[in-house]
Amino acid sequence: PATPGPAMALPPLRLLLLTAALMAAPAAAFYLPGLAPVNFCEAGKEKPECKSGIELFVNRLDSVESVLPYEYTAFDFCQAEGKKRPSENLGQVLFGERIEPSPYRFTFNKRETCKSVCTKTYDTTKPEDKQKLDFLKKSMLLNYQHHWIVDNMPVTWCYDVEDGQRFCNPGFPIGCYITEDGRPKDACVISVQFHEKDTFYIFNHVDIKIYYHVVENEALGARLVAAKLEPKSYKHTNPDNPDCSGVPMDISNKASGEVKIAYTYSVSFEEEKNIRWASRWDYILESMPHTHIQWFSIMNSLVIVLFLSGMVAMIMLRTLHKDIARYNQMDSTEDAQEEFGWKLVHGDIFRPPRKGMLLSVFLGSGTQILIMTFVTLFFACLGFLSPANRGALMTCAVVLWVLLGTPAGYVAARFYKSFGGEKWKTNVLLTSFLCPGIVFADFFIMNLILWGEGSSAAIPFGTLVAILALWFCISVPLTFIGAYFGFKKNAIEHPVRTNQIPRQIPEQSFYTKPLPGIVMGGILPFGCIFIQLFFILNSIWSHQMYYMFGFLFLVFIILVITCSEATILLCYFHLCAEDYHWQWRSFLTSGFTAVYFLIYAIHYFFSKLQITGTASTILYFGYTMIMVLIFFLFTG
Repeated sequence: PATPGPAMALPPLRLLLLTAALMAAPAAAFYLPGLAPVNFCEAGKEKPECKSGIELFVNRLDSVESVLPYEYTAFDFCQAEGKKRPSENLGQVLFGERIEPSPYRFTFNKRETCKSVCTKTYDTTKPEDKQKLDFLKKSMLLNYQHHWIVDNMPVTWCYDVEDGQRFCNPGFPIGCYITEDGRPKDACVISVQFHEKDTFYIFNHVDIKIYYHVVENEALGARLVAAKLEPKSYKHTNPDNPDCSGVPMDISNKASGEVKIAYTYSVSFEEEKNIRWASRWDYILESMPHTHIQWFSIMNSLVIVLFLSGMVAMIMLRTLHKDIARYNQMDSTEDAQEEFGWKLVHGDIFRPPRKGMLLSVFLGSGTQILIMTFVTLFFACLGFLSPANRGALMTCAVVLWVLLGTPAGYVAARFYKSFGGEKWKTNVLLTSFLCPGIVFADFFIMNLILWGEGSSAAIPFGTLVAILALWFCISVPLTFIGAYFGFKKNAIEHPVRTNQIPRQIPEQSFYTKPLPGIVMGGILPFGCIFIQLFFILNSIWSHQMYYMFGFLFLVFIILVITCSEATILLCYFHLCAEDYHWQWRSFLTSGFTAVYFLIYAIHYFFSKLQITGTASTILYFGYTMIMVLIFFLFTG
């Protein structure tokens, strides 16, 4: 089969922490938030602490070839009657996850073979039936995938890929298509029976196998440790009494008249003694380990950091030390006349930059994002935001961003005051509204497109209002408080006085001109992160799980150090060349990393993704622009 993209391996640190937390905890004590195990026992033996019914939930359906996810109810599958939907947190809503109850219900340890769920009949002469069938065909053509959940675990479809490895995909396709020239697309390669040209095959039967682990303390019952399925296609000749054998369910592209699709399932249970409940996610992650690439990327980044640190240290120690020693030896004023290099600009170095207002606003917003990223990644490393805790990562980031209005206001105000700015009201308003406003406007336009396409990723109106309320009622007042304290403090004192008359800047060589310097400055930080970027973009656009927060945290720290050091180096060089406009240049030198990020995202779009359709393309670039802006402020 076509190999899906890389699956993520668990960082050893998080695994250890998680296992330690679960081993140390007695049955009723502290588990990681939202991850308490559920015990199951056979029908007739139910107790308050263990139940026999196993519910299967369905998540939204998504595709690697389209950015638009759709909820389960958008398709004409079997629906669950009158059951309540589980509530979703902010992160799940923002990511477009829509978890709904399904008509599939099992009883623990009770085998079912070829059980009918429902039968759907389409009369292609009726426009509404034709429309439903066409939507189903289109989604098979684009390889849309089901995502089912049992006991908060993804139901996986495991199959063999090259070199005898098994890949476990946390989803399975609706169906597949054989092209007009008889070439099987996507999942149609799994069976020789799919051979009719220009025909769709729908996977209307699933064989589900649930693995359980009996708890040592027999009284408690069993815990589910894995759920795997095999999608099958059968043309049930007698839908009321299906036998799950015979030819596959084909829907010819040119079919007319009546089409009947009967949905069925089989379920079996197997005891698994070797997997403990605490480590039940591992098999999904181990199916394609990419950890070696991770370590390689970390080593690569560390080499860059060591190289830069060496350069910075050398300049600091040798050059500055020599310069300062020479400075201190001068007794007579005559010697002092022969200044050179960066000494010449001491009277201009603290001249306020042009557009100081904008720079201070960027610095405020950047500080807010920097602290937010640090705290989110720190919690993720401790295992609080694992994929089992759905939507936690996004919720955590948004809430932190809202609460961190105070440092943004404070930093912006301090810098603006030291630049000699007077318009403090404008400064506070811009800090509160400029960058968040751009992000929100972009987000809102993307949401309109999703809403127009009827996708489940479109955010309901209520959630939009809630986000605006968080912004206006919490973030903005906190920014004002921060700014108040920032303006109350005395301006940052400069060690040297600024001359009345600006000094003339000599002709610069190519390397110390602003643009080449800025362009060179972004290369090193980008070199540190680009391997991680591949995995992060994969997890966003190819719907894979991202697990390696330990690695990501390391890379984040390395990125911060690299940005700082690259900027210090280049700043030193252009001060030696007597160019004293350093404020904007130091912000843009590492901020230029975001431009490389944008170029990489464009390359990724054309080389790695098979996204088709105008709406999907606009969405991809719309969301990329949000990421680029946030990354620009963060690195700057």
